[in-house]
Amino acid sequence: MEVFFVTLLCLFVSLVFLSLHLLLYKNKPGSATLPPGKTGWPVIGESLEFLSSGWKGHPEKFIFDRMAKYSSSVFKTHLLGAKAAVLCGASGNKFLFSNDGKLVQAWWPASVDKIFPSSTQTSSKQEAIKLRKMLPNFLKAEALQRYVGVMDHMAQRHFADGWENKQEVVVFPLAKNYTFWLACRLFVSVEDPNEVEKLSGPFGRLASGLISIPIDLPGTPFNKGIKASNFIRKELVSIIKRRKIDLAEGKASPTQDILSHMLLTSDENGKFMHELDIADKILGLLIGGHDTASSACTFIVKYLAELPEIYEGVYREQMEIAKSKAPGELLDWGDIQNMKYSWNVACEVLRLAPPLQGAFREAIADFTYNGFHIPKGWKLYWSANSTHRNPKVFTEPLKFDPSRFEGSGPAPYTFVPFGGGPRMCPGKEYARLEILVFMHHLVKRFKWEKIIPDEKIIVDPMSIPAEGLPVRLLPHKA
Repeated sequence: MEVFFVTLLCLFVSLVFLSLHLLLYKNKPGSATLPPGKTGWPVIGESLEFLSSGWKGHPEKFIFDRMAKYSSSVFKTHLLGAKAAVLCGASGNKFLFSNDGKLVQAWWPASVDKIFPSSTQTSSKQEAIKLRKMLPNFLKAEALQRYVGVMDHMAQRHFADGWENKQEVVVFPLAKNYTFWLACRLFVSVEDPNEVEKLSGPFGRLASGLISIPIDLPGTPFNKGIKASNFIRKELVSIIKRRKIDLAEGKASPTQDILSHMLLTSDENGKFMHELDIADKILGLLIGGHDTASSACTFIVKYLAELPEIYEGVYREQMEIAKSKAPGELLDWGDIQNMKYSWNVACEVLRLAPPLQGAFREAIADFTYNGFHIPKGWKLYWSANSTHRNPKVFTEPLKFDPSRFEGSGPAPYTFVPFGGGPRMCPGKEYARLEILVFMHHLVKRFKWEKIIPDEKIIVDPMSIPAEGLPVRLLPHKA
C-alpha cells in the first residue's frame, strides 16, 4: 500500500511539473504558438460565416469581429477547405506582398482548377505565372495609349445603345455589358453585339462559382460555374480557329490584340501555344478585365447619385475636357492624365467598395509572424477591408473623401484594391482607363437619382447592389 501511495505521489508531482513546463514554454518569450482563433466546423470550417457576411452586405464583419476577439494582426480560421491564417492591416499586407516567392506563393482553392481546367495539365497557379509574363506588353501604360480612342468610340456606342432616350436604367447589367464588350474587343477583336451577348451570360455564372462552396451538384453555383467555363472555352476555341485562318490569309493583323500575339509568339523552345492553351489564358483575361471594373463603375454611379457636391466636381472636370475637343475628336492619353479629380473619386469608391475583397497565399515554409507560428502549407488571406475601413488607418473610414488621394495619397500598403507587390493586378492601368472613359461619358450626358434609396449591397464574390442599382436619368438643363 505504501508503494502505491509513493507511486501515485510521484505521478502527481510529474504531472504538475509537466504542466508547469508546458505553460512556461508556451509563454516563454521568443517561443512561437499558432495564432489565436477557431477553425469552426469539420470540413467546412468557417467558410459559411466568411461567405455569408458578404451575402449580407458586410464582408468586413467576418474580419473585424475576429480582429476584436483574437488579435488585430493575425488570427487563424478554416476557409474553403483549408487551415488558414488571416493577416490584417498594412503590416500584414506588406508582409505577404513583399514575401511572395520567398515565404508565400499564390494559392486558389482546388475548386478553381475545376472551373479553370488547364489543357496542359498544369495548375491554375502555373498558368497564371505564364500569363503574367505575357501581359506587360499589352497592359502597361505606354501600350494602353493606343487603346484610348478605341475605348472612347466604344463608350459612345455603349451609351447611345443602352442609356440615351431612356428614363430609367439598371446600372450593373449595363456596366457589365460595357466592360465585357471592351474586353472582347481589345483582347480578341470580337465586337458583334450578338457574339458578345452569347458569352456575357455564362461569365456571370462562372464568376459566382469561383468563390462558392465546391459542391458539384446540379443547380449549385459551383456546378453552374463549371458548365459556364466549358461553354466559354468552346466558344473561344472557335474564335481562335477563325483567327488562325484570318492571319494566314492576311485578313487579321499580327498586332491587333492579345489573341494575335499569343498565336504568333513561340516560347524559348520555339513552340507555339495550342488552341486550348490560348483559350485558357484568354478566359482568365476576360474574367480579370470584366467583373472587377463593372463593379467599380456601378459604385461610381451609386456614390455620385448620393453626393451631389462630388458629382459637380467630376462634372466640371469632365466638361472642361469635353469643351477642349473638336467635334468628333476622340479622347486621347493627355485627356486621361487630366482627369485627376475624377480618378481620386474613383479611388475613394474602390476604397469603400473594393471589387476584390482580398486574396489567398500559401506558406511554402514554416515562419513566424508577429510572434505566431505559421506552418508550411497553411493558407494565408489578406483583406482589403482590414485597412480600407479601419479607423486607425483612414480617419472617419465611412466618410466619402476623395482628398485622401491628393498629394502622396494614403500610406503604403493601406489602399490595396489591386493587391500589391509582384502580384499586383497587371490590369490596374487598363482598369483606370476604362473607368475614366466611362465616367467621362456618363456625367457628360446625365444627372441621375437612385430609385431604391437604401438598396442592399451584397458580395458574391464582387460587391454589387442587390437589385442592380436602378436609377432615373435626368438630362442636363440647357
